[in-house]
Amino acid sequence: MDMTRRTLLSGAALGTVGVHLPALAAQAGAEPKRASATVPVSLTVNGRTSTLELDTRVTLLDALRDHLHLTGSKKGCDQGQCGACTVLVDGQRVLSCLTLAIATQGRPVQTIEGLAKGGTLHPMQQAFIDHDGFQCGYCTPGQIMSAIACVQEGHANTQSDIREYMSGNLCRCAAYPKIVAAIVQAREHMERG
Repeated sequence: MDMTRRTLLSGAALGTVGVHLPALAAQAGAEPKRASATVPVSLTVNGRTSTLELDTRVTLLDALRDHLHLTGSKKGCDQGQCGACTVLVDGQRVLSCLTLAIATQGRPVQTIEGLAKGGTLHPMQQAFIDHDGFQCGYCTPGQIMSAIACVQEGHANTQSDIREYMSGNLCRCAAYPKIVAAIVQAREHMERG
């Protein structure tokens, strides 16, 4: 019998499977182990506290959208690259798709739904309307939340600073010049109080 490379590799593969086959068969009957558990998680979102039974792996974004029905924060890339899910936690911007809900217990979370007060829009929301800082609107909630943090962090002093510190929020419609103009307008209102 002539030994070819193909024959050698096929025999080696069959031998490897034969050695591991009994172990695989024994595992097939076993139940899969759960890597996580459901626990009570107390979230304070927009000033309202709710206790939810959540898997410890649930992200803040999924808790907001699926459990609290606050759908303003968008699920864009679900990898922390687009900024559509940006919310404020302790006044700091966070990507809610990368933040575990359980990690925000005891910390105030603010979403786009919690900005307007008594029917009056937040200055940043009004500025986005005034400057038409959106087109399709999908990224707008994340843009607004990030823009508020940008101003509060002191990173909105120049248009160049604004562009730099807003670079984590993507807009596929390319409304960037209008977004920058809106932030400049809102900054003035926010600084006056």
